[in-house]
Amino acid sequence: MKYLKQYMIIGAVTMITSCSDFLDTAPLDALSPATTWKTEDDAQKFAIGCYGGNNYDTSSWEDGGNILYLDCGSDFGYNNFEWENYKTIGNGTMTPSGAVASFYDFSVIRRCNTFLEKVKEIPFSNEQTKNDLIGQVRTIRAYRYFVMNWWYGGVPVIDNYNSADEAKVPRKSEEEVKNYVNTELDTAIGELNASPSERGRIAKGAAMAIRMRSALYYGDYVKAKEMAEAIMNLKQYDLEPDYSNLFKVAGQDSKEIILAVQYVNSTLELGTIGQMYNNGDGGWSSIVPTQNLVDTYEMADGLTKEESGSYDPNHPFAGRDPRMAMTIIYPGMDWNGTVVNTLDKTINGKDNANYPPSANNASKTALTWRKYLDEQYANGIWNTNACPIVIRYAEVLLTYAEAVNELSGPSADVYDKLDLIRGRVGMPKVDREKYASKETLRRLIRRERGVELAGEGVRRADILRWKDDNGKMVAETVLNGVLERVVGTVNYAETDPTKRAEIDTNAPATDKKIEDRVFKVHNRYNPIPQGAIDNNPNLEQNPGY
Repeated sequence: MKYLKQYMIIGAVTMITSCSDFLDTAPLDALSPATTWKTEDDAQKFAIGCYGGNNYDTSSWEDGGNILYLDCGSDFGYNNFEWENYKTIGNGTMTPSGAVASFYDFSVIRRCNTFLEKVKEIPFSNEQTKNDLIGQVRTIRAYRYFVMNWWYGGVPVIDNYNSADEAKVPRKSEEEVKNYVNTELDTAIGELNASPSERGRIAKGAAMAIRMRSALYYGDYVKAKEMAEAIMNLKQYDLEPDYSNLFKVAGQDSKEIILAVQYVNSTLELGTIGQMYNNGDGGWSSIVPTQNLVDTYEMADGLTKEESGSYDPNHPFAGRDPRMAMTIIYPGMDWNGTVVNTLDKTINGKDNANYPPSANNASKTALTWRKYLDEQYANGIWNTNACPIVIRYAEVLLTYAEAVNELSGPSADVYDKLDLIRGRVGMPKVDREKYASKETLRRLIRRERGVELAGEGVRRADILRWKDDNGKMVAETVLNGVLERVVGTVNYAETDPTKRAEIDTNAPATDKKIEDRVFKVHNRYNPIPQGAIDNNPNLEQNPGY
């Protein structure tokens, strides 16, 4: 199979040579370069450039690193270094001029605008080829607006401009941008081919999946259900039999993956994987899971740790949902030819490089993500061809389950969809009697979505959109308080890896504390970067910042 990124350098060079110097900052970067288009091949190259760049120009329709970092802004993840721009999102200290990851970027949108304007003039040998290409670019543009709109709550919708002053346009409302995104996606779905011509290309199912996610995030359960059903009816996607395989190079062609960010050795490589490894493995522990995530997994019997008599707080990793060990590298685990030890200060009289307080690059939560790390990358952990997943089929099933339950409550169909996901890893079927009401099933669906998609960049959005019984954002509860790690020792004499970690439940709070976290209502939206405000006096900052 051909890979889209292998051709991206061609499209990127085509764009770079035509761009003027004043297109550097948003929204000034919305200015469109004048370029000469003559052939179908010119259009194909520019469309590839709308997907992204290469090792020298990494601007892309989506950043795989962002996908991996995003859970650091939730109760499931932690980022230790403020300069990496996600720590302040997680602990609620975001400011307009501070170290905050910015999704406010019009560079790809500008490329898409240019393509959609110029492609009209180009004759194609096949009209559907042209329509499909238009649909791909239209979807990319809609996706970028969706991302910005979700995190900022309304942004400018830009045209092609001839001067910097023309580009200084005000924000549209969040509702206006949402409607624009949805209309564009609905149009693109009608333009796109049913199947992609190569891995990484957007086809009908990918546009439907983005439309589905947009509907779900904004509480349009009717549309979310409709789109989930439409994706299922395509019969192109299915659950990968081996959950772990999804996050390996060998699994990149899985039928479960609907949309992923493409990285290719020597063309466009992803270095973020190195930042996920722990100190002793040459990594930075920049992106790590939390004990809150561990606590969310059910026990193997299908009961929560609070419900199950088999849960032992001194051995919190024992007897859990198998996805826990497929998602998290925990202390005591057999991994990469050794026993993982992030609990003891010394091992056999020598300093432990992975002891949380000992080194900046040691995981402060005593945990490491396993997704995407179970791989021997040909060019090393800092130059990988890992392809972070944006949307996969399990999310379609979970969306369908959530939407139907919110619309009409429990049904056999909803239970069956959840059973497919749980059954893949050997978890018991949903207890129909226990989860017989909309409210109880809602709790299960949220928990199931949390553990199934952990580390894949959707958790913060979920806790922002979900409301508790009092109508408050779930984030107001789970992101206010002290973030803690477990403290204890690793017993090498224990043969069961899940019981090697012996946790001291009476450890002092000062030993367990990682950081204080705060979430205020205005943190629902990120601050618009101060540089964007400075460049465009017509932009208004979000309230609270």
